[in-house]
Amino acid sequence: MHVPANPPKLSAPIDLERVRALFSRPERVAPADFLRREVSSRMFDRLELIKIAPQRVLDAGCGAGADLPLLQKSYPAAQILGLDAAEAQLRAARGQASKPSSLNLLLSKLLPAKTGVDLLCGDFAELPMGPNSVDLVWSNLALHWHPQPDRVFAEWRRVLRVDSLLMFSCFGPDTFRELRAAFAEADLAAHALPFVDMHDFGDQLVEVGFSTPVLDMEVITVTYDTPKALLADVRALGGNPLGTVSRGLMGKQAWRRMLDALEKTRRPDGKLGLTFEVIYGHAFRPAPKVTSKGEAIIRFDLPRKPRQ
Repeated sequence: MHVPANPPKLSAPIDLERVRALFSRPERVAPADFLRREVSSRMFDRLELIKIAPQRVLDAGCGAGADLPLLQKSYPAAQILGLDAAEAQLRAARGQASKPSSLNLLLSKLLPAKTGVDLLCGDFAELPMGPNSVDLVWSNLALHWHPQPDRVFAEWRRVLRVDSLLMFSCFGPDTFRELRAAFAEADLAAHALPFVDMHDFGDQLVEVGFSTPVLDMEVITVTYDTPKALLADVRALGGNPLGTVSRGLMGKQAWRRMLDALEKTRRPDGKLGLTFEVIYGHAFRPAPKVTSKGEAIIRFDLPRKPRQ
């Protein structure tokens, strides 16, 4: 794997076992699917602007598999691989992939390449597939759950073929800012992930060998009538997987201070707002500039012969 020369500086103290446990109950995270579907839709709008014809697509962090049939519809001649670290999510995803369309059934008979949907259980940073084996890596709101995104980028680059595409979305630093401020009134503990800045992601992509990364972000605000509804969606989005989080319950007085601080953020319309900073990124894996032995590769185009 092509790992950055410098040790990772932006890793969050995320407990991967805790992440798997948080996502081990699909019914628990399903109430927040409305946001995942909205971001997915905006990703597909961006993907339509890029002309590619992949033979193999990897959905990294596929969850319950809602994006799998959409990717299959976009690329009916491709094999779609759904990967997630939580086996329970993959069991739910099998239902999404169980009914191939008539077009996919026809293509599977006519085309020599494998088509359809296959599911894999694995870690982002240790993909169970060989190098140069994927034409599109797609990842929707999953990258921020890994403690070392730079190592994830390096692994995604490893499995991508030359000139193939990475497209992802994740949360940025302003996500949960209202909740973060409210908890700061209660105690000094970290109650939300320290999401990575968009510019730092760009640096990481370049460092591991991607070319011309393009990143942009937008702010989505979701409103709620009650703190209970707001907190329920935060839990459904994954909760707090930090390894440094206290396993004990917050005291009643501290919890009341948090709720009071949250109430002070009500908007003129009486709603509670919760901010999501959504980062979108895409980049290509370029052709290598050196051989495996370190020898430089020089490319030049031969002049075309004039037509007779």
